[in-house]
Amino acid sequence: MIDEIVQKYIVPMAPIPTPLKPTGRLKKKINTVFFDIYGTLFVSGSGDISLAKRSNPKLQKIEQLLIECNILKPPRKLLQELYAAIEATHSDLRNSGIDYPEVNIEQIWSQVLQTTDKKRIRRFAIEFEWIANPVYPMPNLANTLSILRRHDIELGIISNAQFYTPYLFKWFLDSDAQGLGFSLDLVFYSYRFGIAKPSSTLFDLAAKKLKEKGIRTSAALYIGNDMLNDIYPAKMTGFQTALFAGDNRSLRLRSDDSRCRNLNADIVLTDLNQLIDFIH
Repeated sequence: MIDEIVQKYIVPMAPIPTPLKPTGRLKKKINTVFFDIYGTLFVSGSGDISLAKRSNPKLQKIEQLLIECNILKPPRKLLQELYAAIEATHSDLRNSGIDYPEVNIEQIWSQVLQTTDKKRIRRFAIEFEWIANPVYPMPNLANTLSILRRHDIELGIISNAQFYTPYLFKWFLDSDAQGLGFSLDLVFYSYRFGIAKPSSTLFDLAAKKLKEKGIRTSAALYIGNDMLNDIYPAKMTGFQTALFAGDNRSLRLRSDDSRCRNLNADIVLTDLNQLIDFIH
């Protein structure tokens, strides 16, 4: 049912070129590659997964969704309650000592919609996300993953995400992440831990797992589109780094942040297939 619903939202999106050019080199040979998802593996209409107020989806589409789901609430009120619930949860998590908290969007929508019906919550959350943040695979995504698999490169994910994020692979590539070559023990989604990037927590967990496999962090490459959320914590953890500058919607250089002012990724990529040049 959900798969059929999603089909009505899928619209091809091409990345918007950025001024950056491919550059740099890696310090040593890599045998593992970690990816960010939004803005790196997938074109993201809003630039990332965050439900920022500046990225309000169209009220008309929300209103239609509310009608279809028989929710008697004006769209503006829904958005106000959504943002209030997110901010309250963030505040509670910060008070518990988490610097960069991540909500579980199912719990948030349960509060806002005042229901415990998981099926209803998930359907609404998925449709709302497609309105707020439509996505589409980056060019050469499937081919790049295929080539990395053939070269026996371990694949992982470290990404700010929600429960519907893993479904993107199925909806667009007709496979789950494992079928595409990702090692499930190297997949770290923020919502599962209540902690978001740029916290180093997810990267530390990934580094610990690599150590268990006998892999040094310096032999792993992390690819992301955000200098603060991706490159900064990856470098602090000892990963080699690649800034993905393939779409102007999601490229975040963060030059106004002191942590990024003198920070450089090891390499810059403007197309996923450029990664293949660094695995030989």
